[in-house]
Amino acid sequence: MLEEVERWLSTRSWSVTDRPLHQILAAKQRTGRTVSVVLPALNEEETVGDIVAIIRHDLMQQVPLVDEIVVVDSGSTDRTSAVAASAGARVVHRDEILPRLPAVPGKGEVLWRSLLVTTGDIVCFIDADLKEFSSDFVSGIVGPLLTDPGIDLVKGMYDRPLAGATGQGGRVTELMARPLLNMHWPQLAGFVQPLGGEYAARRSLLEQLPFPVGYGVELGMLVDALHLVGLDALAQVDVGVRKHRHQDGQALGRMAAAIYRTAQLRLARGHLIRPSLTQFERGEDGFEPRTYSVDTEERPPMVEIAEYAERKVA
Repeated sequence: MLEEVERWLSTRSWSVTDRPLHQILAAKQRTGRTVSVVLPALNEEETVGDIVAIIRHDLMQQVPLVDEIVVVDSGSTDRTSAVAASAGARVVHRDEILPRLPAVPGKGEVLWRSLLVTTGDIVCFIDADLKEFSSDFVSGIVGPLLTDPGIDLVKGMYDRPLAGATGQGGRVTELMARPLLNMHWPQLAGFVQPLGGEYAARRSLLEQLPFPVGYGVELGMLVDALHLVGLDALAQVDVGVRKHRHQDGQALGRMAAAIYRTAQLRLARGHLIRPSLTQFERGEDGFEPRTYSVDTEERPPMVEIAEYAERKVA
């Protein structure tokens, strides 16, 4: 391991217990920084309400750490929006944000658009499919951004059990993202969960980053942030255990293809000859091919969007 990474692990990797809540609150009051929590959601009626309710109770009603919770619904066909609103979130539909620019499917698209409907100086992203959720996920990753002015982005790290086995989750991380980072961006080799959906960053950083529209958003954000602000402005916090709905192997294959595409763009800023992925499913007549397009679009830094610039002036 690079000496720089070893040093980073000793100075930029923490536990949620390293910053007690009273210390984080004191820093928030001293700096006047505001915090927005964003949950990108697509058909998450079973879990989104509990997550919103816990954040509201623990970090808005009990203590004033979070200033707003926004659920961005990207086209749910279940009761996600109603459940989230009932739990106390402000719900915004993806297609209502920046309507002049037609939305495309993808998590990164939702995160990018969320910058237009939130106001916090610090934006914290939390996936909406988490089970047995703890508000430590929010306070843990927001804490360093409030207490240390030199930190610009914080990723959550955690155990990811799969079928009862500890550490077996995060298959795309281990098979695709971690090898890519170690080979091409070894400074980022210390991140335990580089693709994790729980992270927080300063708005001043997020608005300068391009956002891959799909599953490549987390890897793209890490790589771009490294080049923009440097390794020491990045950190990670251990928040325990992350339990969520796991996807099947073919869905993971499509995620891996999108992540590879994101990495390839950053390595060469070139283009794929064939931005698609063919997988196989057994049908009545044997194995049948299924071809899926790979996310190839990226949204520009938000500061380049006229509506965002107008809002900042106002």
